[in-house]
Amino acid sequence: MIELPWIVSVDDHVIEPPTLWTSRLPARLRERGPRVQRLPAGELQLAGARYVERPGTEGPLADYWVYEDLYQSLKRAVAASGRDRDDMTMTATTYDDIRPGCFEPVARLGDMDVNWTQASLCFPNFPRFCGQTFLEAADRELALLCVQAYNDWMVEEWCAPSGGRLVPLCLVPLWDAGLAAAEVERNARRGVRAVAFTEIPPYLGLPSIHSGDWDPFFAACQETGTVLCLHIGSATKMPSTSPDAPLGVTVTIGFGNCMNSLADWLFSGKLAQFPGLRLMYAEGQIGWIPYLLERADDVWQQHRAWVSTGTPLAEPPSTYYYRQVHGCFFRDRHGMRSLDECGTANVMFEVDYPHSDSTWPDTKAVATELMAGLEPEVVQRLVRGNAIELFGLHDLADGP
Repeated sequence: MIELPWIVSVDDHVIEPPTLWTSRLPARLRERGPRVQRLPAGELQLAGARYVERPGTEGPLADYWVYEDLYQSLKRAVAASGRDRDDMTMTATTYDDIRPGCFEPVARLGDMDVNWTQASLCFPNFPRFCGQTFLEAADRELALLCVQAYNDWMVEEWCAPSGGRLVPLCLVPLWDAGLAAAEVERNARRGVRAVAFTEIPPYLGLPSIHSGDWDPFFAACQETGTVLCLHIGSATKMPSTSPDAPLGVTVTIGFGNCMNSLADWLFSGKLAQFPGLRLMYAEGQIGWIPYLLERADDVWQQHRAWVSTGTPLAEPPSTYYYRQVHGCFFRDRHGMRSLDECGTANVMFEVDYPHSDSTWPDTKAVATELMAGLEPEVVQRLVRGNAIELFGLHDLADGP
């Protein structure tokens, strides 16, 4: 069995440090911006992919992010790495009770070292996966400053001291495509090549990708080489079967949002309109991709006389996937068996630290077993080569 190359993980998460916004917002706004308060833990209710909370009045204390009328506690399952599997619950906790690697960059690099991980791209926590928290805010002027403050922290504090090992992923103001384009351009000038976006904008009350409203944003991403990173759950509304279905149903079929989103993009004409635009689906696994491509091509070929496929496509939909789309996986044996159809140049490995789905600290062993029997050059592509090419990480050496 070959020695696994050092991993470049394209989907991890950062728990924002408690002082991120209080240290970066203008002084007059710091008491209105996101801030952490230690309060008695209260009740937790699931609404889509969002947990609606209010602190309690007595009992164990927990750390809550407070912003406008929002309370969001720090949870064990979100900062799960290092815990026993049975302790990865949605119980509210404090910063004192989680690994420092969740929110301190030096400690994160140490946790990456023990996990055979050279580089890591991290999605946010409090803003949610593409900044939905700020989209839902009442004060849009403050929300824009919060987005910019997050991006400045991401670039200057989280990533800059890491020697290229922590890869910046920025947010945009989702409520204004022009402002979003400007933020992409601002961050691109300092080397950022990744931006978080939602899988399905209408789920957030936003225009669809078909509308043309997003074109300035897509054009800015194409012109700057910025990858649209679509994390599972970034549409907030997650698939399920009924309001009383066990949460395990949603977790099992959560990839459905990725599948729906990819069909949307393949028939939208936007990948033809913006041939330099690149998409990445994070945490959705890959085993579902081959059939979706087969079905999309069949619809394009067989049913165009009676089924509107949106913008006319000059080539089969799968053409645009193989040219412009990447999927991500961490445990997907079926995906490995379907690798040729998924595209060895189109899929990448991820770690998902510090979430409960993560393979940390055993990722090297998990990946080695998962990829057993693959040619060394294919393994190289999956665990680092495709990510290096997609995000322009050519300065990375062969290991830390």
